[in-house]
Amino acid sequence: MEPTPKRRFSVGLTGGIGSGKTTVADMLAARGAAVVDTDLIAHQLTMPGGLAIPEIHAQFGAAFLTPDGAMNRARMREYVFAEPDAKVRLEAILHPLIRIETERAAAEARGVYLIFVVPLLVESRGWKDRVSRVLVVDCQEVTQVRRVMSRSGLTEPQVRAIMAAQVSREERLAAADDVIDNDGEASALIPQVAQLHARYSALATAS
Repeated sequence: MEPTPKRRFSVGLTGGIGSGKTTVADMLAARGAAVVDTDLIAHQLTMPGGLAIPEIHAQFGAAFLTPDGAMNRARMREYVFAEPDAKVRLEAILHPLIRIETERAAAEARGVYLIFVVPLLVESRGWKDRVSRVLVVDCQEVTQVRRVMSRSGLTEPQVRAIMAAQVSREERLAAADDVIDNDGEASALIPQVAQLHARYSALATAS
């Protein structure tokens, strides 16, 4: 009987919208972590020529595509919020493709350890069992709203509707093995990231 291959040490990085997940992931990557961003993969799948586009067109029609052939994200966002069945249909298209592309990217990644950036990690079944540790980037809800409004042009009700569709801050923190506080200045992230990177590097070496 062949031995079971050792699982590579990995971290599932998550947080609510506007919490600063990408900033923290970039800081860890700069220190030598290999980052696989599932949100970026989802964007690639729904760009012009993306693997998900033919099925999105078949399921939802040309009205949900932009003139250049990408998924119309704004229109789809409004639709899935209004129609729960549409959300299920879209996820049935995207989730299997995201998983395939995530596994491919992880197999090719080179770094001290793996970081999977998963915005809906707590909401998604199975992710907590697929990673060695869960890292939550946390901030106050009012901070989330301010950041998202300033970068996206969405209104406060629109931002809060997105937040309401995610698990609560309390549920996310309850699922965390590690937490980074990103409620203050960006400079406050540096010592927190450095400390976690040192810990993760040691755990990856030992695993």
